[in-house]
Amino acid sequence: MRTTYLDCAASTPIRPSVLESMMPYLSDHYGNPSGAHRMARKARAAIDDSREQIAEAIGFSPHGIVFTSGGTESDNLGIRGFSDYPGVVMCPETEHHAVLHPVEVLGGKKVRVTDEGQVDLDHLSELLKSTTSLVSVMMVNNESGAICDLDKVAEVIENVSPGTLLHTDAVQAVNWVDIKKAAAKADLVSLSGHKFGAPKGVGVLALREGVALQAQMLGGGQEAERRSGTHNTAGIVAFGAALVELTLSRDSEILRLTKERDRLVDGLLATIERCAETVPRSSRSAGITQLVFEGIESEALLVLLERDNVMASAAASCASGAMEPSHVLAAMGMDRTAAAGSLRLSMGWCTESAEIDVALEVIPKAVEQLRASL
Repeated sequence: MRTTYLDCAASTPIRPSVLESMMPYLSDHYGNPSGAHRMARKARAAIDDSREQIAEAIGFSPHGIVFTSGGTESDNLGIRGFSDYPGVVMCPETEHHAVLHPVEVLGGKKVRVTDEGQVDLDHLSELLKSTTSLVSVMMVNNESGAICDLDKVAEVIENVSPGTLLHTDAVQAVNWVDIKKAAAKADLVSLSGHKFGAPKGVGVLALREGVALQAQMLGGGQEAERRSGTHNTAGIVAFGAALVELTLSRDSEILRLTKERDRLVDGLLATIERCAETVPRSSRSAGITQLVFEGIESEALLVLLERDNVMASAAASCASGAMEPSHVLAAMGMDRTAAAGSLRLSMGWCTESAEIDVALEVIPKAVEQLRASL
């Protein structure tokens, strides 16, 4: 039976054209780009080309593109790279742990969110009255799909604490919004290649001109002394190629996947009682849907779905034998019992209509089976 993959927010397959573009740098052009000979120069030129592609796609200068190993490193570098600045760092309670944990380690503050996962701008304004170095706000939430209006956050910062830097984790957003426009007021932007058809192990932290970053990885001084380590040439080439392809197809893909998302969710809501979306569709991305099912545990649901070759994910995770609710849903005010029955269904460039057909058949049966066993 063919696999139905509805976990694109976790990772996507490499686009065929992207795989083709990176293969020469895994086989023939394997020189270290930090070297001086011809093969090194060939690799370095490919990296520079990719840097130009990425800068153009997201609206930054090429010099501001810092290559990393992925979203987690980009987030950590973007937050910890300013730990020596005067003031605290802060972020909403619903951020990815790659942001939350660095903020916590640095003694930062957390901003409340609304029951729809939006930043509480009044609370942000209040917190900004104390000296602040950086605010980090995710553009599209990785669990709920909620889209943040970064311009509104930037306006609060400008009014209350001008000079405070704004970082956005756009790892999920890049598929669903034009980063060049949506992050125009951000000082730093994090991206990760494997979320949009490039391989795992390559990411970007983009910096505006004048933003002085303190390196966290020391060594050979690559990336203009901002991130040491031998470049992942093939991954960087693939990142640029995937981003170019995504930029050209984003609008049409959003239209296509919005229709598939609505067909999927409307079908599930019509078939399954005591089922609800966690965030309104009008304020979330086309590709991420989070549902909660009353009276079941998501871990058990995932087991049944996998038996029918449907791959999805849950917001709840099991730690030391105890079910822990999603911190995102908890921050949005959902109680522990309801949050335990959450399911994330996420789509991407590889999603086909036939997969939605399978999900509409399999998920209701699995929920019914679990409820019947109670």
